[in-house]
Amino acid sequence: MRAAESSNSPTSAGARLIDGVALAKLIRAEVAAEVVALKEAGVTPGLTVVLVGDDAGSAVYVGAKEKASREAGMTGETIRLPASTSQAELLALVEQLNADESVHGVLVQMPLPKHIDPDTVIRHIDPLKDVDGFHPVNVGKLLIGHSDGFAPCTPAGVQRMLVHYGVKTRGADVVVVGRSTIVGKPMAALMVQSGDGADATVTICHSRTRDLAGHTRRADILIVAAGRARMITADMVKPGAVVIDVGMNRIPDASRKSGTRLVGDVDFEGVRQVASLITPVPGGVGPMTIAMLLRNTVRAARRTLPA
Repeated sequence: MRAAESSNSPTSAGARLIDGVALAKLIRAEVAAEVVALKEAGVTPGLTVVLVGDDAGSAVYVGAKEKASREAGMTGETIRLPASTSQAELLALVEQLNADESVHGVLVQMPLPKHIDPDTVIRHIDPLKDVDGFHPVNVGKLLIGHSDGFAPCTPAGVQRMLVHYGVKTRGADVVVVGRSTIVGKPMAALMVQSGDGADATVTICHSRTRDLAGHTRRADILIVAAGRARMITADMVKPGAVVIDVGMNRIPDASRKSGTRLVGDVDFEGVRQVASLITPVPGGVGPMTIAMLLRNTVRAARRTLPA
C-alpha cells in the first residue's frame, strides 16, 4: 500500500506530515501475518536482545523491542547483563545465540560499557542473524547493492516512508546531514542504489562540511541525522522539499511535568512552512525503526525454511 504521490508543494497550513506511527502499524501487521505463515511451516521467528548495563534510555528501547516482537507473535527475549560483564563473557553469549537455532535475530544494544569494544562485538554476531545490519558483511552487501543482506533499520524505515508516500526519488538531489555508521552512511548507500525509493544523487554533509546551508538548500529530499537539536532552520530548506528528521534530542521545557521534551534536528515549526512533506518528532522515524527490525527478523527466520 502506498500513499498518494507527493506533490512537492506545501499546503496552506504547511507541509503534510509523514505519519510514522500509522505506517509502522501497517508494517507490523504485515509482519504478524508473515509470522503466522512461518509458524504454520514450523518456524517461530525469534529475536533476542542483549542489554549490558543500566542505561535508562536503552532499557526503555529494549523493552519496546521485546513488546513489539511478542505482539507480532514472535519469540521476544531480553537478556540483561550487569555493567561489570567482561568483553569475553559477552562474546561467549553471542556465540551461544549464534548457535541457537530458535534464535533468528541477535541484537546487542548500544551503547556498551566503555571496557567493551562495540566493533568486536558486532563482528562476532552471525551475519545471518545480524538484524541490526551492522556487521561488515551486511554493510558490504548494502554498499554493493545486494538485496540478501540486512540494511540498518532506521535508514530502511526512512526509505520505506519515501516509497509509501510516493516521493519521487529517481534523479532527485538527496542531502544527508550526518555521517554515522548507523544512519548517515547506510542511508546514502540505500538512496544511491538502483530501484524503487532510490536512484538518487546523494550528498553527505557532516561537521566539516563547508557552507552546509548551501548544500541543504538544493536538496529535493533532506534527511537529517546529526544529533543537534533544531539545527536545520527554514532558511536552509528548498521550498517544496521533503524533510526527514531522524534526530531525537531532549531539551529543557518547564511547561512539561518531566521538565523536558523531545525535538528533532530540524526546527519543525519553521521548516514545515517551507517543506512539502515532513516527519514530526516524536511520531515520525522512531516507530519505523522497530517495525523494520521485526521485518528483518522475519526475513532471517524465513531463510531457515527447508528449500
